[in-house]
Amino acid sequence: MIVLLLLTYLVVILLVGLLTSVISQRFRIPNILLLLLIGIGIGRIDYNGAKLISFPEIFMAGISILALVTILFDSWSRFKLKKDYFSLHALWLFIVSLVFNLIFLTVFTMIVFDVESIFLALIFSALMSGTDHAVINSMFKGIKNKVFEFLGFESLLNTPLVVLIPFIILDLKEALKGEIGIPIFIDQIVPLLQQFVVGIGAGVLIGLIMFKFMRKAYSVVLSPLAVITSALLAYIIAENLNGNGILAVASMGLLFGNVYVKQKFQLQEFASVFSNSLEILVFVMIGLVVAIPFSMEFLIKSLGLFLIYIAIRYFSMLFALRGMDFTMKEKLFMSLNVQKGIAVAVVVFFFATLDIKGIGTVLNLALAFMLYSIILSSIVFRAAKFFIKDARENKG
Repeated sequence: MIVLLLLTYLVVILLVGLLTSVISQRFRIPNILLLLLIGIGIGRIDYNGAKLISFPEIFMAGISILALVTILFDSWSRFKLKKDYFSLHALWLFIVSLVFNLIFLTVFTMIVFDVESIFLALIFSALMSGTDHAVINSMFKGIKNKVFEFLGFESLLNTPLVVLIPFIILDLKEALKGEIGIPIFIDQIVPLLQQFVVGIGAGVLIGLIMFKFMRKAYSVVLSPLAVITSALLAYIIAENLNGNGILAVASMGLLFGNVYVKQKFQLQEFASVFSNSLEILVFVMIGLVVAIPFSMEFLIKSLGLFLIYIAIRYFSMLFALRGMDFTMKEKLFMSLNVQKGIAVAVVVFFFATLDIKGIGTVLNLALAFMLYSIILSSIVFRAAKFFIKDARENKG
């Protein structure tokens, strides 16, 4: 009966995801916004003294790992830094935004929400440093303009890094036992480097073995399955060897994206379709597991912190894009387009399944920022003509 009930929950969530996709396309509303709101709404409904839909912790943990590995591999397999004007400046913008957020947003988060652990505040700041490629593509699809093209480049470059960096900070937190000090760091630097080396080594090794076979032959059925299985295997091996499983998947994805493999495009499309299916589960489930407070105090504080975050992004734009041919209105438009999507969602969902002291505030803030950013970007996009005069539809 329990298995049947869990399957029923999954089917209901997937059906809801399909319906919201149709509604979002019809009314041009971001699909992930509807999915998040549905998840939050369902999470608030009680039936006979219990939540209407709930899953066992071990099941949630398994789904979170599967989603994390799949989406991380897919994003890193598409990561290619081209030496052109836009790509290099987009990467520079991400670096500047990341540094500014790690400094200023971390400080304000600890002050406004009394976050005691600087590592948890750093994780939140790192998560907020990226924008979602899928959301931006769906919003700006068919529109030709240098501003939209630059935002697309930025999101494509920062998505895989936004998934990776919080886990590196978490490893630092665990290695340093939540304290910052030169003696402690020196004592833990070797074990920490071993985690990184084991993780990268496991990913490269599994990747080389898999790609060696896939260079010779391609199977419509087996090759896509081999890719997903290898990514999971790299994660499992690295974790069992006390390495960093996230780095293993990232290094394997990066290797996959830069070596010759037969029918690579078809394999990447399969990974995207598979990850898209998991996205529906993640966006709904994140609303179930993260109980965002519905209080005026949290709303005022989180909105205030979000405005500070927007100001930090705007000053990052001014600093990083000096000399580029963007007007002040265009820079303001890009500053307000801070959509958070699956990269943030999958990390938040994964952290929600872990027992980390004090992580609740960070997860609540991350979910709130996701909602604020999507709503803000949708409003700003509809007023794009005020900021950008020469945006045009691509009729071809």
